[in-house]
Amino acid sequence: MSKLSTNAAAQRTGLSRRRLILAAGTGGLGLVLAGSGRGWAAGAPDTIKVGFVSPRTGALAGFGETDGYVLEVARKALAKGYAIGGKTYQVEILDRDTQSDPSRASQLAKDLINTDKVDLMLAVSTPETINPVSDACELAGVPCLSTVMPWEAWYFGRGAKPGAPSPFKWTYHFGFGVHEFFKTYVSQWNGTVATNKKVGVLYPNDADGNAIRAHLAPLLAQQGFTIVDPGPYEDGTTDYSAQIALFKKEHCEIFNSFPLPPDFAAFWRQAAQQGYSRMVKICQVAKTGLFPSDIEALGGLGVNIASACYWHKAFPYKSPLTGVSGDELATGYEQATGKQWTQQLGASMSLLDAGFQALRDSGEPRSKEGVAKAISRMNTTTMIGKVDFTSGPVPNVSAGPIIGCQWIKAPAGSRFKLDCPVTEHATDPNVPIEASLLPYRA
Repeated sequence: MSKLSTNAAAQRTGLSRRRLILAAGTGGLGLVLAGSGRGWAAGAPDTIKVGFVSPRTGALAGFGETDGYVLEVARKALAKGYAIGGKTYQVEILDRDTQSDPSRASQLAKDLINTDKVDLMLAVSTPETINPVSDACELAGVPCLSTVMPWEAWYFGRGAKPGAPSPFKWTYHFGFGVHEFFKTYVSQWNGTVATNKKVGVLYPNDADGNAIRAHLAPLLAQQGFTIVDPGPYEDGTTDYSAQIALFKKEHCEIFNSFPLPPDFAAFWRQAAQQGYSRMVKICQVAKTGLFPSDIEALGGLGVNIASACYWHKAFPYKSPLTGVSGDELATGYEQATGKQWTQQLGASMSLLDAGFQALRDSGEPRSKEGVAKAISRMNTTTMIGKVDFTSGPVPNVSAGPIIGCQWIKAPAGSRFKLDCPVTEHATDPNVPIEASLLPYRA
């Protein structure tokens, strides 16, 4: 993107490069600008209230680490109001931290619905956050949009039945599902690293793990991969000796898991101590392994772990809400915080993109029926690419991409220890491949 076009984008959104970088450090300033002043009163007819629920602390904190920055960028873009149907509305984004607790997520959603009277709810990252928030909204008749969890765990995990009409009127979800993981894993595992195609899987007894076990493992088996599954384990397990012994016995050269970050750290250290990691040629981890902080915490054991990105700064799409490109968002975050960019930046921005598009398309953002109907008809492009609720795969769901990537040592001169190049793009060929997959070596 040229400097001229970058400046033009900033002017369109009221964001200079300097203001974008400073956004993360302004604390509540964006909320003050968007939530008070300019003669508007909170709760007035020309005020839109949007709830934003994510895990900012606790075991899932990596998912919410960048949300403060993303929200401030969005608030800056909305500081002068948001035009819908010839009218400009004040906007309040009420963000809440679940502390990675599903019960708290549910209560926060109820408070936003009953006390704050939000017009739209946005929920992001993992079933532990999204499902309880969605359930509260469905019960209360409040439109809710969510992303960043397998859609099967959202749809079927909340009671929908295959082939039956959708039981949901108010709640919608977009993003990757089992089919996207399947395409990515087959592409990545049949690539440059030769293996015996025996896959040791460690799937937890939770919404993610159960959905993956039921739907992904059979598809992989149909493609010639031998799945070695010791069975579900409980979150918080501390001793994985039995699972490791089975993987060693079966000589599983591919390892795949969907664990919480502390659980994977415990497992992978034990796998190294007990000699299994030396056997692994591809270590493919989801849910954990998404963020540089999780990988850096493993030290040398984290290098060359394969992952998958639901967003990467290489994605060629801009945020329609803010006008910011992926590279600008990542660079702005790094300059503002001193931390490495993460894939959650673009995912959370895409949720705001889609949510505000629905408010605009409704023509009347205070009408909950109208906003829900606008979501159901949505077919737009956000920072992660297309969000299309008109074509399935099931009602209330828009499938999205997930791209193969790998954590490698950063090149000399980098500010950070790790780099995360794109290694395959089966679910979105518009995303450029940056490197070939390397074999894992402990």
